[in-house]
Amino acid sequence: MYKTIIMPVDVFEMELSDKAVRHAEFLAQDDGVIHLLHVLPGSASLSLHRFAADVRRFEEHLQHEAEERLQTMVSHFTIDPSRIKQHVRFGSVRDEVNELAEELGG
Repeated sequence: MYKTIIMPVDVFEMELSDKAVRHAEFLAQDDGVIHLLHVLPGSASLSLHRFAADVRRFEEHLQHEAEERLQTMVSHFTIDPSRIKQHVRFGSVRDEVNELAEELGG
């Protein structure tokens, strides 16, 4: 049905995603690729210059945790895992969805 599906998810609220997983699989059908996207809030707007190293370490921890949870989420799908791509970004959900869509050619 669709070749590329961007599925924004909140990996810290996984129980909300079951219906979305099934719907994304339906939209992907036989050859579509699902792009799971988790967006973390960016710290660029925070004025914590004195704590930059700590903030960066915290962001790295959050990113690693989100990547692990996205990997777990892949197991909830019944389609081939090679058709599921994972993305973790920092910023606003709206901006990051639009940016990923542009990168993927949409």
